[in-house]
Amino acid sequence: MTEVLLFHHAHGRTAGFLAFAGQLRAAGHTVHTPDLYDGRTFASLDEGVGYARNVGFDTIRERGRHAADGLPTNLVYGGFSLGALPAQLLAQTRPGAKGALLFSGAFPVSEFGGTWPQGVPLQIHMMEGDKWVQEGDLDAARELVGSIKGAELFLYPGDRHLFADSSLPDFDAKAAKSLLARVQVFLKRVE
Repeated sequence: MTEVLLFHHAHGRTAGFLAFAGQLRAAGHTVHTPDLYDGRTFASLDEGVGYARNVGFDTIRERGRHAADGLPTNLVYGGFSLGALPAQLLAQTRPGAKGALLFSGAFPVSEFGGTWPQGVPLQIHMMEGDKWVQEGDLDAARELVGSIKGAELFLYPGDRHLFADSSLPDFDAKAAKSLLARVQVFLKRVE
């Protein structure tokens, strides 16, 4: 099975985020879920983004980078929204990545050195009407998919941001079920 380093979104390590990781574990994968927020969780996305802004996005990114210390290099890196920042950073810059899963977030390839590593598969999931991804993430996702052979972008109908987190109001059971099925296929493919 596959080993995954999965980063939480701006709400923190919510029950829904941990449940998603649990679903991957139940399928036989090893999933690491580091806490980039020192145990804090936030009821609103704006509060969580505000915390990240106060701490510094560079600090959050570095906490993510250090979360990989001591882990094998042949990981799949995954991240939800804000968690896509360290996930994509590690997938692009840490040798040996097996793949990347980005949920409701993506960055231009130039953000982390300008190139995507040869042979590292990528899967991105977003809702097409999500106002957060409309502010640049969707453009970055399309750029990534257009420049990486075999990369996949799945756009779901709707306007919710963290639609795969069952503990948040944005949860969309149908889209989350489809996302999980596609992630399971991806993880099986990169074993």
